[in-house]
Amino acid sequence: MFKEIPVDVSIAHAGERIRKNDLHVELGGPDVEEKFELVKVRQGDQVKDSAITVIGPDVADMEPGKSYPLGILIEVAGPELEPDFEGVIERRIHEYANYIEGLMHLNQRYDTWIRLSKKAYGKGFTTLRFVGEVLEQLLRNEFPIIGQMQITFYTDAAKISSAYAEAMNSYEARDARARGLTDDEVDVFYGCALCQSFAPGHVCVITPQRYANCGAISWFDGRAAARIDPKGLIFPIEKGSCLDPEKGEYTGINESAGKRSLGEVSRVYLYSAFTYPHTSCGCFEGIAFYIPEVEGFGIVTRGYKEATVNGLPFSAMADSTGGGRQIDGFHGLSLEYMRSQKFLAADGGYARVAWMPAGLKEQMKPFIPPEIFGKIATEREVKNVGELRQFLVERSHPVIQRWEAEEENPEEEHVEEPGHAEMPVFSAGELPLSYGGLKITLKNARIYADRAIIQWSKPKKPGAGE
Repeated sequence: MFKEIPVDVSIAHAGERIRKNDLHVELGGPDVEEKFELVKVRQGDQVKDSAITVIGPDVADMEPGKSYPLGILIEVAGPELEPDFEGVIERRIHEYANYIEGLMHLNQRYDTWIRLSKKAYGKGFTTLRFVGEVLEQLLRNEFPIIGQMQITFYTDAAKISSAYAEAMNSYEARDARARGLTDDEVDVFYGCALCQSFAPGHVCVITPQRYANCGAISWFDGRAAARIDPKGLIFPIEKGSCLDPEKGEYTGINESAGKRSLGEVSRVYLYSAFTYPHTSCGCFEGIAFYIPEVEGFGIVTRGYKEATVNGLPFSAMADSTGGGRQIDGFHGLSLEYMRSQKFLAADGGYARVAWMPAGLKEQMKPFIPPEIFGKIATEREVKNVGELRQFLVERSHPVIQRWEAEEENPEEEHVEEPGHAEMPVFSAGELPLSYGGLKITLKNARIYADRAIIQWSKPKKPGAGE
């Protein structure tokens, strides 16, 4: 099917990771401001069928090791295509790009990130047109209703801006439409198993008020996908009975999760980060992380590069959040979920949020209650949990009502030793221990130490002396 492409194209390569020392070039990602992938339904006369164009430097012209802008615009036409199908087709870019040996695709929409390996480049993968050929053939195969298709790659920083603006406007229009619907108004939710190659136990549940964690699939997108491909990886979930309206537990979701995760997940709370939190793969846009010292949450997005208020960066907490596991206090989320009235509803919503990056806070200002907005700390006001606690007291954040007076003194300021920054060396939502025949489980564990010494320990051979 892809005889002209110098590397293998197969589902066997989905989930491949390309580390920095194996990198030839990367496109998009955290070091690039403008990046996107967008599908638009056009009229037939607006689409030049099978045209694949690169606007800007192609792979062969790129400097090894550098990062470049990336825009992927796929324009499709056909009498049966509807604008509702755009997000559905768009999400397949992530899946099909990862079929390419030596190419890693992460995230989606305005957060897309591609890495090409040195090995793939050495085999002759020198143009983005190869990516276009794979996307075109696999999208046509899955969506026969596509009549004409043209694909444009933008890698020129000076020429990507107008297409980037169109992409951002398209995303906002889709999201705003979904905001007008509530979970109580529909009888069916949708599930997505597109990321099970990365996280076999994960199944995303998509409702009107809880977007997919990747931020790319709304309830309307789920409905459209199920119509196009009734046997596909996006499927309807009957709500069944509501077991807990506050936490968002439904019999239909539990049954679907148990089946799709092969028994790994049996219960799901849509609106809580505790006990049975919704699972995450690795494509979540952000993390809500519990800060036990203040009984509140921090929120961090993938693009935030610094350590958060608990001393851990996004990448470290992503390990506890992803993989399809249910870890108390680590909750993958989309930015659109943060705009929902159901956002962490069972845990207190924004009245429980104590910290977030300043840029994210400003972005979410229209959706944060005005009486809470000024009480949420950012990296500009606090640098550690001790400073955060003092900030919350000074601003009378509602989270302090959760503190138990006999155990916590909200007026006492945490003081660190001069020259000594208290940093966690280990953090986990759940840490099992064994001691003296007892099994001990630490919840929301965070371990601090002056030094951490890591040594490789080899087991002794049978019969070896002391």
